[in-house]
Amino acid sequence: MDSKPVLSSPLLLTSGASTRVSALISLRALRSLALLLNGLLLLLLLPFRRRPEARCFSGKGSPEKSKEEKIPATNLPEKVKEAGIRRSMAIRQFAESCDGETERGFSIFDTMRGDTLFTRWWMPIGLEIKGLVLLLHGLNEHSGRYDRFAKELNANGYKVYGMDWIGHGGSDGLHGYVPSLDYAVTDMKGYLLSILAENPGLPCFCFGHSTGAAIVLKAVLDPNIEGLVEAVILTSPAIRVQPSHPIFGIIAPIFSFLVPKYQFSAANKQGLPVSRDPEALVAKYSDPLVYTGSIRVRTGTEILRISSYLQQNLRKIRVPFFVLHGTADTVTDPEASRELYEEASSTVKSIKLYEGFLHDLLFEPERDEITKDIIDWMNSRLKP
Repeated sequence: MDSKPVLSSPLLLTSGASTRVSALISLRALRSLALLLNGLLLLLLLPFRRRPEARCFSGKGSPEKSKEEKIPATNLPEKVKEAGIRRSMAIRQFAESCDGETERGFSIFDTMRGDTLFTRWWMPIGLEIKGLVLLLHGLNEHSGRYDRFAKELNANGYKVYGMDWIGHGGSDGLHGYVPSLDYAVTDMKGYLLSILAENPGLPCFCFGHSTGAAIVLKAVLDPNIEGLVEAVILTSPAIRVQPSHPIFGIIAPIFSFLVPKYQFSAANKQGLPVSRDPEALVAKYSDPLVYTGSIRVRTGTEILRISSYLQQNLRKIRVPFFVLHGTADTVTDPEASRELYEEASSTVKSIKLYEGFLHDLLFEPERDEITKDIIDWMNSRLKP
């Protein structure tokens, strides 16, 4: 389905310096050191051992509550303890969201790097599953925020999977800190493969919002991944993100290397105006799993890097896609979505620009209309 634009109105960085340390260590000392390091490694991994999948079903009675795993009060690194606390919160939110309307569950996904990611799924009840959706949330949020959207997809026969990427939601890492968005791209690829292995023969759509959309786009630029995906849906994609001042684009890589976790200003609990729905804003910025602090230097640099990469590779995109953007979005540029539509080599592509809408399209007052637009487009892809 090739449609015209719709408008309501118009690295690794390394230091060249190295330090040479020479010391004589006996074999016995080496063995002792190895045992000590091994013990420390086991201690660090203890709170994040792989746990069995938990789920809740429809039916009478209260939804099954998942047991929360307490984090041992040990001298673990702060980011490890903090990630464990967030994972407990994610499990608690999952248990509280079990309402009997859909079958759902959460599980732990171990990355090739050894990080632990929190994932969840929603499955239709009493309907034949006709397709899969892998959902990638935006910067600073988490997959649980898309519960309402997932249930709408369930009602139309789609099984939905969500992954909290590194430094977000219930996943490992310092909250709001992304050491490399390539980690998230690689993790998405691995999670996609596991989903497809679990559901052989079913077509799979990938949905991404904002930076999550950028992650999806970079992943499907890999020919091995492109062939596995039926199509992608992108809301407010972070294709062109400009620093507030040109000088920041020059110095950002330097600061990213020297002080990657540094925050330039104090936390902003009120957050950006990403929706015209006041209740949606309150819900987002009062969610403890949503990062409300100032953006960290490395995270900001990674967003600039992936958006620059995408701008240079728009013509290489061949996967079918539907891009949606609000014309009043002040976070990501709607004109970049138009450029994606015009320059991508995809033979099946659609765009819809919503006049006056802000960044979080699925949390705007017209969310039902937007959800319907997405599902109608997906259904059209599956018609014989």
